[in-house]
Amino acid sequence: MKKRLTLAVLAMMAMAALYFSSCKEKKAETTSTSSADSLQKMVARGEYLANHVTVCIDCHSIRDTGHFSMPIVPGTEGGGAAFAFGKGEFVPGEVTPPNITPAALKDWSDEELLRAITRGINKKGDTIFPIMPYHSYSKMDKSDILAIVAYIRSLKPVEHTTPARKLDVPMSMFGPLPDGNLDQNKMPDPADKVAYGAYLTRSAACADCHTPMGPKGPDFSKVFSGGTVFDNPVFKVAVANITPDTATGIGAWTEEMFVNKFKTNASEAMLQTRPGRQNTFMPWSMYGNMKEDDLKAIYAFLRTVKPVTNKVEKFPK
Repeated sequence: MKKRLTLAVLAMMAMAALYFSSCKEKKAETTSTSSADSLQKMVARGEYLANHVTVCIDCHSIRDTGHFSMPIVPGTEGGGAAFAFGKGEFVPGEVTPPNITPAALKDWSDEELLRAITRGINKKGDTIFPIMPYHSYSKMDKSDILAIVAYIRSLKPVEHTTPARKLDVPMSMFGPLPDGNLDQNKMPDPADKVAYGAYLTRSAACADCHTPMGPKGPDFSKVFSGGTVFDNPVFKVAVANITPDTATGIGAWTEEMFVNKFKTNASEAMLQTRPGRQNTFMPWSMYGNMKEDDLKAIYAFLRTVKPVTNKVEKFPK
């Protein structure tokens, strides 16, 4: 009798061990699947931001000057630009956006990438020239910055080395941003269209191009009023006034007109431009694929900024 009881107890213990072992395996599988799903969502968010909001991929890739709005040449995504920003873009010298694919960043830690994006300090500790709008990125939600980091780590490695920058002034004139607390940055609730639109507008660094340049830099008393002229060997173009001024800005535009402008111009990126014809630096093919609700939020925010009368000649002579 005792022998049978002992065998029964042992059998029950074995079954219990198998059960708990199975539970642990299932829990581990669930945790692994959950982690993979979270990473996938993070990369997808980063892909959206880097391509259609912050448009990191636009500057850090080769652009096709033979098409409207100079879309990215397929296969060069993140591999570094083929041209340098120079005096035509208000750079005192030449600065070429570098390779940001894993081929160039494999030795960078996440913290180093975070520091570069939000403070303008590279791996060596040098200041990044502020044509990269890290002053805007420093205000982004930390989770969005980490999503961008996750995405650029997922890019196909591109073996391409860009030239070192050449400046006519000491880089000491352009200091990095101080260390801030990114954890304090919170993305507004998308339901609050104006606040969320302000977040997207800042993340896209719209003010950097759409604010007129004064003798000492951007004139933020006329923010978003355009007029800045970008001049390069191929074409010369002035940036639009996007304040709600009715006569010279977008004050007469409806929300639908604003969204359609982006969607239509994104489609026109397929159109070829003849040599010598005017073009635009505005990456319509990138911004045009922004979510409609996000474009509507940007429109809602721009309706709240100060109207500035500033008639802009799109293609000045």
